[in-house]
Amino acid sequence: MYQKTPLFTPVLLVGCAIILVSFAIRGSYGVFQIPIAEEFGWLRAEFSMAIAIQNLAWGVGQPIFGALAEKVGDRKSIIAGALIYALGLLLSAQSVTPLEHQAYSWLVGFGIAGTGFGVILAVVARAASDENRSMSLAIVTAAGSGGQIVGPPLVEWLLGFLAWQQVFVIFAAAILAMILTLPLMRAPARPAPIEAGQGMGQVVGQALRDPTFLMIFMGFFSCGYQLGFITAHFPAFVTELCGPILPGGILHGIGITTTSALGAIAISLIGLANVAGTLIAGWAGNRFSKKYLLAAIYTGRTVLAAIFILLPITPLSVVLFSLGMGTLWLATIPLTSGLVGQIYGLRYMGTLYGIIFFSHQLGSFLGVWLGGRMYDAYGDYTMVWWIGIAVGALSALVHLPIRERPIRLATA
Repeated sequence: MYQKTPLFTPVLLVGCAIILVSFAIRGSYGVFQIPIAEEFGWLRAEFSMAIAIQNLAWGVGQPIFGALAEKVGDRKSIIAGALIYALGLLLSAQSVTPLEHQAYSWLVGFGIAGTGFGVILAVVARAASDENRSMSLAIVTAAGSGGQIVGPPLVEWLLGFLAWQQVFVIFAAAILAMILTLPLMRAPARPAPIEAGQGMGQVVGQALRDPTFLMIFMGFFSCGYQLGFITAHFPAFVTELCGPILPGGILHGIGITTTSALGAIAISLIGLANVAGTLIAGWAGNRFSKKYLLAAIYTGRTVLAAIFILLPITPLSVVLFSLGMGTLWLATIPLTSGLVGQIYGLRYMGTLYGIIFFSHQLGSFLGVWLGGRMYDAYGDYTMVWWIGIAVGALSALVHLPIRERPIRLATA
């Protein structure tokens, strides 16, 4: 008699916990924009560059940690990532110049790579059964949204009675604590290559010559641009440009009385809505074409961002935009990673997804850096929004020609 395999396994639960903490820290960096800039009298671009470098380092580190996990083991790779992450946070807490923050952001970014989606999704994909794989990837991705839900308001609360430097130290302790959960992450061994001559270099080389791989690579760029810009700049955007929160309204009644608090809550609302959006994407990914789902998500983001920037920025529009964008936020992750595994197999999924994720982080770097530069030059973020809308439309089109059939990988 057929016995259905369980969806929730120790590997899935530990993966969710690590991703949640890693993304709670990473997702709250935008809340530090104004406090750090005001303390040191910096331009907005200075700390924005630190966040941009962090995103770029994450992208550079992702294929490195994916390959490291495939060579020395998942848990050793995650431990290395956690140690680097904590070191970057501790050094950042002592930083007093933009150059120091920007230099240590390389460590933070590499730490995110070692404790983030590239390594964790590959482990979870390998541990999940065929019927549970798409939903398992979605659940881990949703855990990243869970971090985004708790991180920004937690930081906003901690900054009420602690210096930002102390918050960084607390973050370092939290990421180190995740190492204690790793004994439970006992994933199955990696599948052997289908052909005896399949090496990592051959598989990666063949993927890089495949037009489908290049289209996925190009399409993921806009995802990074939009997410990087909003995560880093939306709290400050809302703080400075949103209309006032009037007494007697719902937001004021639940204690959100300033646009600064609304800016932090907006990132949490995006994360909250994304839990549902990502799980729906995981469910749909098992039943419908992943490339068409991705095209639909990018189209939805493009339309939503255009409507938001064309209308007056009010507390209501911020809340509605956050909830709408949240449903589409990380829904691309299980679909894109699932597409890579579906086409190229699970053996080197961590490395291949890491390469594609590098495109995502190039977009993040540009979105964060350009946001700071445009703000300092023009006093607002309007141009950055419209660039994001344009690249989102391009990504929707790029996904349409993708070929979803598995390919036969080369042998020596």
